[in-house]
This record gives sequence, C-alpha cells and structure tokens, in this order.
Amino acid sequence: MIEAGHVLVAEDRHASLVGVVAVQKMDCGDKFDLAQLFVDPSAIRTGIGRALFEAAVTLVARNGGSRLSILSDPFAEAFYIRLGAVRIGEAPSEAIPGRRLPLLEYAIPNRHK
Repeated sequence: MIEAGHVLVAEDRHASLVGVVAVQKMDCGDKFDLAQLFVDPSAIRTGIGRALFEAAVTLVARNGGSRLSILSDPFAEAFYIRLGAVRIGEAPSEAIPGRRLPLLEYAIPNRHK
C-alpha cells in the first residue's frame, strides 16, 4: 500500500506522527477498503481523524473509486456515521474470533472526483 501511494500520515507541529490512514483497492469494481485509520490518543478530538478520512476519500476518488468500505471498531462507528458513512451490516473481526464488527460504506461524493 505504501508503494502504491495509498498510505498517508499526519504529523503535529513538532513533526511527530499523530495519525495514519491507508486504503486498498478491493477486487470488486470501483470499491476500496479503509484498511487502517489510526489517531494517536493524544490527538483525538483535534480534527486529525476527520482530516485523514477526508484525505483518504480524495485519494480513493483520484484512483477511480466511488465507494469506501469500512470495517469499524464499535467505538469508532459513530465517528464514521457523522462523516457520512452508512451501516450496511456486520462482519467478523479478523483479530478476535467470534467477534462481529460494524460494516459501513461511504459513497464518494462527486466533489472529490
């Protein structure tokens, strides 16, 4: 994903890493997966998460994507919904057997294309 240019990072004013986002093209048409969105706890509620998400949306649009699939942590679901994502179901966690996670989808607006 790094070689493809699908990973973006956020730094604070001291050049310390405070967040990362990565997207990955899925096998089905023009859909991408939000493979990673992490914000350092010290930077939560500063706008870094929103900025990284918006940068990921722009990146997906520039690469021909029209939808972004998001397998969300349950505690982050409200964040993605506030940004315009819609819950479309649940999917199994890749990390914890038996755990189900919210599955969301974000339609890339035309303004990003």
